[in-house]
Amino acid sequence: MANESINDFSVALNNLLKTVGTLAQQQVDLLNLGIKAAGQVIEPLVKTSTDLVGNAVKISSDLIGSVINTVGQLFQSATTALAPKK
Repeated sequence: MANESINDFSVALNNLLKTVGTLAQQQVDLLNLGIKAAGQVIEPLVKTSTDLVGNAVKISSDLIGSVINTVGQLFQSATTALAPKK
């Protein structure tokens, strides 16, 4: 009789630990899926942001190049105008 109750307790404890292990694994799986989903949501935003920054840098670079060209042409015109004519 005592043997049966120890055996029943052992089976119940085994089932309880198995259930706790399954629940823990499901929590880990759920957390993993949440992290993957967040990554999939953030990835396009980061790509778009990087593209926008790249375009802004290109526009700024083009603008600076244009300003430098204009200033260079201005100096060239001023030099030509001030140079003595032969």
